[in-house]
This record gives sequence, structure tokens and C-alpha cells, in this order.
Amino acid sequence: MKNFEFRNPTKIIFGRSTEEKVGDETAGYSRNILLHFGGGSIKASGLYDRVTTSLKKAGVTWVELGGVQPNPRLSVVQEGVKLCKEHKLGLILAVGGGSVIDSAKAIAMGAVIEGDVWDFFLGKSAPVNALPVGTILTIPAAGSEASTASVITNEEGWLKRGFNSELIYPRFSILNPELAFSLPKFQVACGITDIMAHLMERYFTNVSHVSFTDRLLEAAMKTVISLAPQVMNNSEDYDAWSELMWVGTIAHNNLLDTGRVGDWASHDIEHEISAIYDIAHGAGLAVVFPAWMKYVLHHDLDRFAQWSVRVWNVEMDFFDSEAVARAGIQKMEEFFRSIGLGTHLADLRVQDDRLDEMAGKCTNEDTRTTGNFVKLDRNTVREILVLAQ
Repeated sequence: MKNFEFRNPTKIIFGRSTEEKVGDETAGYSRNILLHFGGGSIKASGLYDRVTTSLKKAGVTWVELGGVQPNPRLSVVQEGVKLCKEHKLGLILAVGGGSVIDSAKAIAMGAVIEGDVWDFFLGKSAPVNALPVGTILTIPAAGSEASTASVITNEEGWLKRGFNSELIYPRFSILNPELAFSLPKFQVACGITDIMAHLMERYFTNVSHVSFTDRLLEAAMKTVISLAPQVMNNSEDYDAWSELMWVGTIAHNNLLDTGRVGDWASHDIEHEISAIYDIAHGAGLAVVFPAWMKYVLHHDLDRFAQWSVRVWNVEMDFFDSEAVARAGIQKMEEFFRSIGLGTHLADLRVQDDRLDEMAGKCTNEDTRTTGNFVKLDRNTVREILVLAQ
């Protein structure tokens, strides 16, 4: 196990009707805020009215910025930065899923600088301050409600890049599982896959003597697998949604990173697919992860076999670890298909003629590698994309 420091300052407010507490929580930081959200679903569902009623009661005023799309755009972030500066706003309240929260985090960093927030995502500079962010989560998926991460897409060149900083941990996050009841099944499936991906990125590590976090990750994966059919078949199963929502938060709040180094190549590869084709992140991960696994399988057959046995209940064969490992990958693919997602690039209508472009962007034109479990250059990324066809 590696040395580590762990701190997660996000206050979690969990349960039924907890969005009604948002006014008091927000007022503790600022009474003049940016209310950030996606499309019209929060208004159609009545969530917008409940949130604004709570804000009014607490004496909080707000400026609105909606229009966040999946794969959140830099142009919207820049608009939010401008609003925060013009109106001297003191907090960004994100009401939505991971895309809205990621956008809010980027705005929080950009609102306190004179330069371009995109420089942080390119690694040209690092923030020293940020406005506080609060969230009301509407879909268990990205885990951004309690993480250091923000992922933004720049329309100029269609580059999708992530950035991590403890400065953008949300100060509070409100998690009401009831808010997930109205989600379309496709979004539910993508969210389930995103959670599984966060767990698997951490699981496949070269660090030894991490059996405690191995077991935590395995338990979380098995929980997601068991809950998936429950929430897919009964959209108002509060108990199942409660567990799934909490697993989604824990999967990405850095607790399960402790003492180990995750991989993250599959996320990097998928970012190039969703940046170009504007597909849902979870749908892309369902395609990339099986291909990545098949490609790196022999790097540590024992770990793949362990994952297959403990997570997917494959019977262990001590004389053929590869067969055990491949059986686990097959079960994972079957799981993704069972919730309505494809497992090949063809299912996403990704064109063969852009594989080189995606591999080049993923590795910054072969000037860097991606991944930690196995370091991948441009050629190996392209081979994984070919394998995913």
C-alpha cells in the first residue's frame, strides 16, 4: 500500500425532501448566487419551484444559467464566469447530474481569475482559489457531487479534458433518491455504467497489499450489479435508488483510491469518443472498458481472475486463469447489454475513419501516455479502439 492523505470536506445531506433545505445551506456561504442547471426537466418535475422557494425563504437571490448539455461545454462555463463577475456572485448552486456539477466547478475556478479557465484543463496553470459550489443531485452517475473532478468539452477542436483540485470539492451536496424516479431508462443505464467504471478504474492497480480497498471495491461493484435490474424495472423503488445513489457518491469521493493508484485509461479514451460524437459518457464506457480489458489482460491475469471470481461469481480454475478472466469480461458485457447498452463502437455509430484522430488526441499526438495499470501510447490506444469495433 502506498502512502496517502485523505480528506473529503463535502457535507452530504441525504434523504427524502432534502432539497427543501437548500436555502439554509446556501445562505451560510452567500445570499447572491448563480443557479446552474441543464434543460427544462427540473422545471417540469417541480424541483425548480421547490428549490427557489427554499432560496427565497432563506433570503437568497440568484442569477440563472441553464442550458448545460451532456459533455458540458466550455462556452457555457465562460458565460457562467462572466455572470459571476458581473453580478458579484458568491456561490454556484448546481441542480442536476454530473454535467451540471462539472460545469459549476469550472465556473467556480474561472470566476476568481483574470485568465482563461481552460488553461487549468490543459495543465498550463493551477488554481489557488475558487468560489464555493453546492449541489442538488438528480442522477447517480458521475460522483461529481463529492469529488475533486471536473470534465469539460471545448467546442474548438472538440477536446474533452478533466481537471482535479481539492478547491472544487462541493461544500454541500443534497442527495434525494426520489429525484431519480423520473429518469429515462437510457440515462439510468449510463449512470450505472459510469459508477461501475469509477470502481473498475480504481480496482485495476499495480499496487500490492491493498486487499482492504479491493474488498470495498468488489462489494460496491456487486451492489451496483444487484441494484441495476431493480431500478431499471421499478423506477420508484426508493430503497434501491437510495443504495445506488450512495454507492455512486462513494465510488468517486476518493475514499476508494486510498493507498492505491488507479488506471483511468478507459476514461481518457472514452472522452475522445464522446467529445467528437457527443454520446453519453456511460454509453461510451460500456464499449471502451471491455476492449481495454481484453487488450491488457495478460499484464496481471491474477487480478483479472480475482475480479471475475469475486465480482461476477465465475468459478475459479487454477489451471486456466485466462479462461476465468475472460469469462468475467464476458459477464460484464452481458450485464451492459442487459441494461440496454451496446458494447461495440458500431453500436455508437462511430466511424472507422476517426480512430486515428481519437488516438492522437488521447495521447496529445503521442507526446504522452495514458493509463497507469498499463501505459498506452498512440498506437496502443488505436489498437484498443479497433478491438472495440
